[in-house]
Amino acid sequence: MRKNILILCMLGASALTVSGQTLLKGTKFTDNWSVGINGGVTTPMTHSAFWKNSRPAVSIELSKRITPVLSLGTSVMGHINTSSSKTAFDASNVELLSKFNMMNLFAGYPGTPRTFEMEAVIGVGWLHGYVNGTGDDNSWGTRLGMDFNFNIGEEKAWAISLKPSLVYDMEGDFNRHKSRFNANNARVELLAGITYYIKGSSGRHHATRVKEYDQTEVDNLNASVNSLRDQLLDSRKQTEEAIGRADMLQKQLSECQNKKPVIETVIEKAKTLESIVTFRQGSSKVDVSQLPNVERIASYMNRHPESKVVIKGYSSPEGSIEVNERIARARAESVKSILTKKYRIAASRITAEGQGIGDMFSEPDWNRVSICTLQENK
Repeated sequence: MRKNILILCMLGASALTVSGQTLLKGTKFTDNWSVGINGGVTTPMTHSAFWKNSRPAVSIELSKRITPVLSLGTSVMGHINTSSSKTAFDASNVELLSKFNMMNLFAGYPGTPRTFEMEAVIGVGWLHGYVNGTGDDNSWGTRLGMDFNFNIGEEKAWAISLKPSLVYDMEGDFNRHKSRFNANNARVELLAGITYYIKGSSGRHHATRVKEYDQTEVDNLNASVNSLRDQLLDSRKQTEEAIGRADMLQKQLSECQNKKPVIETVIEKAKTLESIVTFRQGSSKVDVSQLPNVERIASYMNRHPESKVVIKGYSSPEGSIEVNERIARARAESVKSILTKKYRIAASRITAEGQGIGDMFSEPDWNRVSICTLQENK
């Protein structure tokens, strides 16, 4: 008896030690409860043929898993036709049970139950025998057994079990000291059962493992989050500033594109006249709004047959040098083409040149022009 108590204490200490090394989620008092029903046979351990002398046995069970290794529970069992009693149940056994999950004890708890697990069962209970007439039999018993559990379902909410065990009548018919764990006062039970694990506060049917963070790690994570938040705010601020600058530049561009044609006429003593034709960005096509400037040149040349014109095309500094030089030439040739084709000015009287990027004006956008300089021979 002392040896068995010592083994029970060692298992309990091991269960608490193992569970103390793991941080679990879902360990409130209302968590990790299970209910089960069992059915099978019972027969005397000695002086009987197992199957020939076996009788039905049924039980209901309520358990609470304290740690992944240790469970505590209670069971109410009834035996049928084990004596000459005329009651529905000839004997009953109300027990307190301790179960030790051997898989978690030696291999650790993985966070969810394994598909197959074994539990060592130790219990103590009140044995009651119903007899005909008055004076029922009462005794106390001890259970030693093993549960073989098959956990089923995606969340392992159900278990199907095979439960062999020995139940000793600790008083029996012999001298008190001789009847302790005496095979002649014992019964063999072979039960099969089904158990449902009730869903807990975490939404799971079993306790789950969680990672434990120390305060230093938490502080470091908070500092990283705050740093990222500051970077995000700075990025948003820079983005807003960039959008504001883009809007301002777009407004300035629209104002330049919608500006009315500017005609500058300069008459010097040498009888020279300049006319400026402006262009849109990246374009060498003369807008309709600029045609009056071209027509003014044509009218002057028609009135003065001896006059000639030099057309110099320019571009603003956007883009590569090669592209700007090509656009500058195209702008000069565009004005020349209108003069020759529309106004029938002789090509020999026109000189068209591309000057590349212009710097005559303070605003870069204003340099997208062709400057036409009229010259009259004396």
